Amino acid sequence: MDLTELKDFVFDFGRVSLAEMKLYLQIDREILNPMLDSLVEQGIVKKSYTAEECETCQKCDPEEIEFYEWVGNT
Repeated sequence: MDLTELKDFVFDFGRVSLAEMKLYLQIDREILNPMLDSLVEQGIVKKSYTAEECETCQKCDPEEIEFYEWVGNT
């Protein structure tokens, strides 16, 4: 997994949760966070919060429902 793959993944989804990234990319949060921070600093993605609750609320850890949204150019 490198920064380009992560960038492409967020671009493809448009808006994706940290939990989804960890699951699909099979990567630990400790590795993922610095990569996401880099993309945020570059202005390619932004952290996107939600006040929505899912219909089948499982009381997720708030850190697991962080969302990141594509804002860069294609």
